[in-house]
Amino acid sequence: MIENTLSDLLSESVKSLYNSELPSNLAQVQKTRSEFEGDYTIVVFPLLRMSKKNPEQTANEIGEYLQNASEIVDSFNVVKGFLNLSISDSYWLDFFENNRKSTSFGKEKTKDQQALVIEYSSPNTNKPLHLGHIRNNLLGWSVAEINMAAGRNVKKVNLVNDRGIHICKSMVAWQKWGGGQKPEDKGTKGDKFVGDYYVKFDQEYKKEIASMIEKGADKADAEKNAPVLIEAKQMLKKWEDDDKDVRALWQEMNQWVYNGFDISYKRMGIDFDKVYYESETYLLGKSLVEEGLKNGVLIKKEDGSVWCDLTDEGLDEKLLLRSDGTSVYMTQDLGTAQLRYDDFNPSDLVYVVGNEQIYHFDVLKKVLKKLGRSWADAIHHLSYGMVELPHGKMKSREGTVVDADDLMDAMYDTAKTTSEELAKFDDFTEEESDKLYNILSLGALKYFILKVDPKKTMMFNPEESIDFTGNTGPFIQYTHARIKSVLRKAKEANIDFNLNFDDQELEAKEKSLIKLIYEYPAIIQQAAINYSPAVVANYAYELAKEYNQFYHASPMLKEENENKRALRLAISEFTANTIKSAFALLGIDVPDRM
Repeated sequence: MIENTLSDLLSESVKSLYNSELPSNLAQVQKTRSEFEGDYTIVVFPLLRMSKKNPEQTANEIGEYLQNASEIVDSFNVVKGFLNLSISDSYWLDFFENNRKSTSFGKEKTKDQQALVIEYSSPNTNKPLHLGHIRNNLLGWSVAEINMAAGRNVKKVNLVNDRGIHICKSMVAWQKWGGGQKPEDKGTKGDKFVGDYYVKFDQEYKKEIASMIEKGADKADAEKNAPVLIEAKQMLKKWEDDDKDVRALWQEMNQWVYNGFDISYKRMGIDFDKVYYESETYLLGKSLVEEGLKNGVLIKKEDGSVWCDLTDEGLDEKLLLRSDGTSVYMTQDLGTAQLRYDDFNPSDLVYVVGNEQIYHFDVLKKVLKKLGRSWADAIHHLSYGMVELPHGKMKSREGTVVDADDLMDAMYDTAKTTSEELAKFDDFTEEESDKLYNILSLGALKYFILKVDPKKTMMFNPEESIDFTGNTGPFIQYTHARIKSVLRKAKEANIDFNLNFDDQELEAKEKSLIKLIYEYPAIIQQAAINYSPAVVANYAYELAKEYNQFYHASPMLKEENENKRALRLAISEFTANTIKSAFALLGIDVPDRM
């Protein structure tokens, strides 16, 4: 990148002018602020102790040196203690010529290195995917794609929470109130079908609690001993004891859910390299607990429960096995972490999980360290904020969750209604319109969620997300379609824009757009390091905004100068390709026609 080149030149200048070695932390180059003339700025104040001169003298001496020593620096100006450098058109055009036809511009080839394992999705098999899962899936998948583009050896993994008391609650409810029906009998997706019984369990559980309290029971006692809950606990124990009938029912109901998940994943464009199942990892977790007991780093209490004492780490004791020998979430997470280490020997283990689990992952790392796993430091919790809705928080067991499929359906309807109100796509066939509404609706949903920094809680507003103006997916998609329309018209008019532009002068808007495209490789690296698709999303918005200004300020098809016209069309093509590439990292399609 040019910043590195300029930093090296700055060090050279200090050595030559002042016979001093410039510490690397002082060789800083930054983009020039928009209100000043120039492309890159050097802050001169830290250099005064070497120059022994005032800021303006120092800046002018260094500016003249850089201009004479390198063809990159075309001119410079000094504003107080700031040296603003203007980069030559030839540098930008050389970059443009060397990269505009590249299908992999901005991306690095995968380096031969340890794997970066990224876990996302992690659904429970007692309910369908909901709005929170959408943010998790989109975030995890995009972080994986961005890191692959940055040259990392990424492995996408999913952990399905397919066992435990919550799963048994759905199973008990179906046994008691399902009447033997299956998803196909009701024409319902399997995950939605099973989720309805999870809600049914909670409803009946609350009725039983109320009845027991009415008969004089203490509230806490009623919550602990409600008959339907006892049944679920007994079923969990039977499952862990490998009861044949319970296991058969568990497999059947889980398969209903998996079939439903597959439909939702496909619609969202989500995939995985490997899927782990809690039912297969919790036993390994138990073996790690046994190992910890033998080594004396874990504690077994009188009731048979097993704990890890983390008081010396500033935390409390953490339960790893219940008194009846059944495992908890932490148990299976220990096993899963070990499996992933064994499978991939990763440099980093990234867990994309909501911020309510910060404590859980802090404990996970500390327990693994107690168990002698030095690689525990490789665990990174990519904590993200919850998605809120105008009408309040979602609760799965109460049935107030916004189902992922329902949300995607609603987004499609919103895209269709908004487009029809704006009289867009009137010349599209029904099939073309349907395809476009799908692209727009998913683009709006994905962009609205991914443009927000992962750490922030966000409010999702479907109507706002589908707007064709402002910082939205459809606005950027429309910009891409606008460019493709211009390029089609150029082709129809037999305009050749595959010329050589080495000696051409750049106008301000042309240069500004090329400079912004130049930043794309660094944007990918920054987004990868920070695990933040928001960096790519907001870059795509800035690029679309800059192009629209360029479009209105710079005639193309009507430009009489053949070289200017060709350059502007070539810049347009490079912009469209970069928007398409950036949106692909977010899992968003861009239409060629709107």
